[in-house]
Amino acid sequence: MPKFMKTATIWTCVFTIAAALLFCHFDRDIFLILAIIFGTTSYHLGIRLFIGFLYNAVMKNRADYTRKWYQPRPWESQLYRILHVKAWKGKLPTYNPQLLSSKTHTWDEIAQSMCQSELVHETNIPLSFIPVIAAKWFGSFYVFLITSICGAIFDLLFVIIQRYNRPRVIKIASRKR
Repeated sequence: MPKFMKTATIWTCVFTIAAALLFCHFDRDIFLILAIIFGTTSYHLGIRLFIGFLYNAVMKNRADYTRKWYQPRPWESQLYRILHVKAWKGKLPTYNPQLLSSKTHTWDEIAQSMCQSELVHETNIPLSFIPVIAAKWFGSFYVFLITSICGAIFDLLFVIIQRYNRPRVIKIASRKR
């Protein structure tokens, strides 16, 4: 998945530049539309890679999962039942499955990595709305808003998965100690 994300980010940047150059040269709306689509996509992919890189550089998958921020709230288990998280949590991709492997990491390390992953996705949620600012220059406010909402929801799903799974991982870690 990391290779795919990086490659997709690079290619969408290349397509953005190409479409923008074609728009400048030919002044056709289709090239502007393509530049906006590819530009927004490259932003959403790139910002996720960048934020993940920053957190990893600072935290190195070492988070204190006993801190209050990471503790389950009383209402969360009910929400997870309503959302049927157990049914769909395994269907979403994992960026780096090796970080969650009990063959190469302790359960304690996995829980710490899950905390960092949660923070990355929580940070990405508000950053998903930055492209809406571009509507000031390009118009199409609702296109930017819808793509931003979709990006935020995508990250929210991963926050939910991390928060759903972490108490189970911590329970296993405490049994192994």
